[in-house]
This record gives sequence, C-alpha cells and structure tokens, in this order.
Amino acid sequence: MKVKVCGITRKKELKFCIDNNVSFCGFILNYPKSHRNLSFKKAKNLLNIKKNKTKFVGVLVNPSEYEFLKYTKLNLDFMQLYGDLNKKFIISAKKKTKIKIIKALQIKKERDVANYKNFKNFADIILWDSSGYEKSVSWNYNWIKFIPKNIIKMVAGNINTKNVSSLANLADIVDVSGSLETNKVKDIKKIRKFLNEVNKINEKI
Repeated sequence: MKVKVCGITRKKELKFCIDNNVSFCGFILNYPKSHRNLSFKKAKNLLNIKKNKTKFVGVLVNPSEYEFLKYTKLNLDFMQLYGDLNKKFIISAKKKTKIKIIKALQIKKERDVANYKNFKNFADIILWDSSGYEKSVSWNYNWIKFIPKNIIKMVAGNINTKNVSSLANLADIVDVSGSLETNKVKDIKKIRKFLNEVNKINEKI
C-alpha cells in the first residue's frame, strides 16, 4: 500500500515527504475554497525541488482546457481531476501533454463506486473519494472490494492512523490530507506517525 500526502503548501513538509519516500505528493491548484490552495506562482516555487522517486500530483476541480494546459507546465507527473469532465476533454488533454491522469470519483452512495467504468480505459489511476472536497468525510471503503485487481485503486476520505489498516487489502494507494495537519498546515510529526503505521501494515501484508 502506497501513500499520497495531499494538500502540501510548504517546502519543509514536502522535503520531508520526499526524503521519506512518500510515493505521491499532492498540490491543490485551482480551488480557492480550500486553505491548501496554491497560486500558480507559489506552486511553481514549491515544486522547484528534486523529487527523487516521489511523484507530484496537481489537483484540479472542473478545470477548463486552458487551465489544465497551464498547470501541466509545472513540475508534475499526474493531474488529479475532480468534477463532471467529459471523456473527450481528458483524452485530448492527455494526448497534448503526455501527463498521467488520476480521475477522482466522489462517493455518496454505493452505486457511485461503479462510475469508474466510465474512465477506466484512459485514467491511469482511479481515486474513490468522499463528497467533501476540502472537508474530510468518511464513507464505506468496503464498497470498492469488488473492483477488479487490474484497476489501480486510490482511496481518500478521512483516512487516519486508526482506520488505515482497514484499507490494507482494498487500496493500492491511500490519499491522506486533513489528519496530517495541525492548525491547517501539514505536520511532520503526524506525517511520520502515519508513514510508520503504513509501514507496519505493509510488513504484515
């Protein structure tokens, strides 16, 4: 099980994640409602760092094609897309930029899980998330247990050290944000504790 630390806003926490081999680091790029949102200028400065094996993920909500293409100029490996984006848009944008796509699905009811079928042929990773956007909201992670193994499964929504073990045999990647913060900023002590917990889980799998 890999980890994505999302909503990073400062260089010291980003460097800590890179130095500790966090698989993915996420950055909120066009959603000013979130306290984690970054301007293009701030994102460019933050991402100007040697990332080693860590993959950088830009998070966009209902982006226009212009907006999408603008942010692909940053030092990113993936775009994580929320909203009602049509297939043509994603396929076109992916071809133009060669960037990889994480398609985020917001889950309110069990039937929402099956929406991955609309994107599985061109999204590199499917993310099942809560409907909370910037708020951490729980949902029933067991709803994804029947998703085929050939789908790379990322899961988000109020994940923390106490419940991450329940995802050990469900998710390939856990996407964590709010539980790793103190006063709305990523907390290195909490990140370290979470990574240690995931390492313990991985040793048992």
